[in-house]
Amino acid sequence: MTTPVSISLFLFLFVIVAICFSFCHANSNVLCIESEGEGLLKLKNDLIDPSNKLSSWVEGGDFCKWIGVVCHNSTGHVNQLLLAAAPLSAPDFDAPPAEWEAYERSKLRGKINPSLLELKHLGSLDLSNNNFSSIQIPKFFGLLESLTYLNLSREQFQGAIPHNLGNLSKLQYLDLRSNNWWDIEATSLELISRLSSLHYLDLSYVDLRKATDWLQVAFKHPPLLELHLSACSLKDDPSPMGVNSTKSRVVLNLSENNFSSVPMSIFGLHGLVSIDLCWCINRKIKEKKKQRNGCKEI
Repeated sequence: MTTPVSISLFLFLFVIVAICFSFCHANSNVLCIESEGEGLLKLKNDLIDPSNKLSSWVEGGDFCKWIGVVCHNSTGHVNQLLLAAAPLSAPDFDAPPAEWEAYERSKLRGKINPSLLELKHLGSLDLSNNNFSSIQIPKFFGLLESLTYLNLSREQFQGAIPHNLGNLSKLQYLDLRSNNWWDIEATSLELISRLSSLHYLDLSYVDLRKATDWLQVAFKHPPLLELHLSACSLKDDPSPMGVNSTKSRVVLNLSENNFSSVPMSIFGLHGLVSIDLCWCINRKIKEKKKQRNGCKEI
């Protein structure tokens, strides 16, 4: 028979275990958050920051108050890192060369430290409009498993798109728009087919001459709502494919490619709000049809 003493002892031990568990969990969370701050400082150390944008990033400071860092209100973990060079600060198109040179020098450069992987709760990463012209897109970006938003547009990265970006199963927004023609390339878009949550994709000015599977992404990838493949040197549509109208695009941009005619698969899409086919019909066809600028807009 259970005595009152044994019941009390059991309850006492239960409370002790619960307190220890809570303390250990809280201590683990503190250590985890500390590692995030250390990771950010390592990231800063490898960046070249001529405009001193990251001056608030100092050891011992509250990193949730650092410029470009957004923390979750309840957990304190970093969930957004927004270090884009603001395009609104760009000079006017006809500004003097010296003004443009100063603007370019203000962008972040250097290397991107793998310490970013310390940000295990990072949901949004925006490094757009900076200047990382001497490096490729880091392969370790494919290990940032919590990402839902990744913007690396106009970064001046070089080389091939890492295949392991296809591991980012939670990713909903991906912008890899290149700054110059063919700085970035992809021989296949198979990695896109693995991004099962992706709604927005911009690969404009990426060299896709060898990506013969681009049609599968443009017309068959179910979750995509907005797709930009401008100036990618896409080939003609050799075999029009049927498209399920319940999985069609809302926005489709195939401008500045070199088709001999309008891709036939487009006519299987339903629900489109915007199609951009400007400058995508080759010169002979344009001359024959007396098209002024090669635009086909709907």
